[in-house]
Amino acid sequence: MTQTVPTPTHLVQQRYRDPEPTEPARWNEVLQVLHEHRSVRRYLADPVSDDTLRLLVSAAQSAPTSSNLQVWSVIAVRDPERKARLAALSGNQAHIVQAPVLLVWTADFARVRQLADDRNAALDGADYLESSYVGFIDAALAAQNAVVAAESLGLGTVYLGALRNNPEDVAAELKLPPQVFAVFGLVVGHPDPTEDARVKPRLPQAAVLHHETYDLAGQREHVADYEDRIAEFYAEQQLSHSWAERVLARLGSVAGLGGRDRLRKSLENHGFHLK
Repeated sequence: MTQTVPTPTHLVQQRYRDPEPTEPARWNEVLQVLHEHRSVRRYLADPVSDDTLRLLVSAAQSAPTSSNLQVWSVIAVRDPERKARLAALSGNQAHIVQAPVLLVWTADFARVRQLADDRNAALDGADYLESSYVGFIDAALAAQNAVVAAESLGLGTVYLGALRNNPEDVAAELKLPPQVFAVFGLVVGHPDPTEDARVKPRLPQAAVLHHETYDLAGQREHVADYEDRIAEFYAEQQLSHSWAERVLARLGSVAGLGGRDRLRKSLENHGFHLK
């Protein structure tokens, strides 16, 4: 059976569920991969090779990094027992165990700390909130490059923020030294075609794209429009139909943070002294 290649107009339409999509003026294979992104939560047992892993990491290292500090590292976890323990620390999400590899992305100041110690040099600037931001942002930029690379190869991915639910236990499991903090995980593997994972629509551009100055009041009608559009998606996935309710449930109480309300303390416990 010949598989139909989605048109650019269709891909943009499904990203927004826009009933009247605009034909993109320009298009290429990179844009296609980006617009086809979807989270995959069911995987085949097929392994991800060392060659592929190296390619994903080289793509990650091709991302921008502030001042070329490169204050991130990634730990590839393939051992089934270790993945199971990390899954238990992350809400028992089955795809962590199913997928052949879990990549744990870290903000890593241990490397530059060692560099400074070897040269008997000061590193006072590393203890400020700004520097920690750089580590978190660098890790996110690198991981997103790896996601695009993986999906361009036909692999599936899903981010795993729940590693921050129990950061001290995750650090112990991965033997992270002080000044290395697990920011998030990324599951990578071959998608199980029976899952039928679909592209989740995003907020209309009019809700997130501002021109010259920020316009909060102007967003309201576009957010309301999105609530209707994504309700259709949730209904198809047999999920709760309200995006607004999901947002408010996630941020409406400390309990909704799933233990991540301790993040500042956890960072301090692992050598990140935020001034």
